Amino acid sequence: MDLSALARPLASATVHALPMWSVAPFGLMLLSIAVLPLVANHFWEHNRNKAILSVALGVPIVAWFLRLDPVVLGHTAHEYVAFIILLGSLFVIAGGIVVRGTLAGTPGLNTTLLGIGALLASVVGTTGASMLLIRPVLRANSVRRRVAHVVIFFIFVVSNAGGLLTPLGDPPLFLGFLRGVPFLWTLRLWVEWAFVNGALLVLFYFVDSTIFRREDIQTPGDLDEVAVEHQVPVHVVGKVNFLYLAGVVVVLLVSGSFSLPMGVQELGMAGMAVLSLLTTPKGLREENGFTWGPIVEVAVVFAGIFATMIPALQLLNARGAELGLSAPWQFFWATGVLSSFLDNAPTYLTFASAASGIAGTDAARLGELIATDQGTALLAAISLGAVFMGANTYIGNGPNFMVKAIAEQSGVKMPGFFGYMAWSGAILVPLFVVVTFVFLR
Repeated sequence: MDLSALARPLASATVHALPMWSVAPFGLMLLSIAVLPLVANHFWEHNRNKAILSVALGVPIVAWFLRLDPVVLGHTAHEYVAFIILLGSLFVIAGGIVVRGTLAGTPGLNTTLLGIGALLASVVGTTGASMLLIRPVLRANSVRRRVAHVVIFFIFVVSNAGGLLTPLGDPPLFLGFLRGVPFLWTLRLWVEWAFVNGALLVLFYFVDSTIFRREDIQTPGDLDEVAVEHQVPVHVVGKVNFLYLAGVVVVLLVSGSFSLPMGVQELGMAGMAVLSLLTTPKGLREENGFTWGPIVEVAVVFAGIFATMIPALQLLNARGAELGLSAPWQFFWATGVLSSFLDNAPTYLTFASAASGIAGTDAARLGELIATDQGTALLAAISLGAVFMGANTYIGNGPNFMVKAIAEQSGVKMPGFFGYMAWSGAILVPLFVVVTFVFLR
């Protein structure tokens, strides 16, 4: 994604002229995503109806900004296209990689897979790691009756918290890299990364073990039998797709290091996806249960989200400095809460700019912010909030909704918007409170 184009603000006078009610379509979009699956589930099942909702709420904002500031609208459209191409290319490439063999969904194996995902997320990004591992995880747990909690913790760890260690892990950190933050700077956050991911993995093992013992797939004492039934050596097919996955990473790195013409990055990622489609045997995708439904659902829902959140992001960009933030913990929570509902990349940039004002450095060169202890503490808090709290909702980070869609396509009954937030509120929020007292005092 061309993150250098994110969070381009309107002229100051124009932004302050935006009425507060201009964020109402965004609120309605979020409310619809939360409520319609509960009260009109049959209606919400069809991607066509999701597209109708996105058009109804998004087109008025698009028409308004076409007159108000077409430049901002153009940047948002480019960001959306790049976002979908990134998700789509990784979706297609990972769909051609099949893990065969015995993968019985025992608590130990599930925890191991989530731990591997946490490590991969900082190497190939949270989206890449999620698309690579979600199908093997679902296949491993296909004989279990209760799987939703596995997917929820997968979103917590692989789709979000695991991506903290490098700029490749999550878009906000890549945005910081483009603004001068050294590539390896985020490795200094390894203690926080280990603490949060370690706590989530331990808690997951406890929850999964409890649920596993209560299921009907075995009698007491049969856990080992489930783990070894129909033993087949684990092996991977469709390995050529790892080259295409690496190609997407290289395209992102090159685009972040050089000023490429608009569209080159997107063509590079799309080219990797096309190569995957051409060179991967069709049977492998069928074995993976690959269909286009999940990426179409993400595309139509996020079209509405990207369109309706334009006024909210512009108001935040203009008035973020008026929030009166000064301490690291305040930046952590402000960045995190807004990143749970808005695009976390421009939210990161907005609060990093506010932190630059406090530290007396140039917001266009965030590398200057880490020259002081105060600036380092503020940027660390902003980074933690943007990455960790993207797990608070289904729309907090791109792969969240994708993982949910793939799981539901596989027959997993996932909780709704509010149901998921009940899980994140019970598990993540107390954990983030601990992070605040341990690391951000």
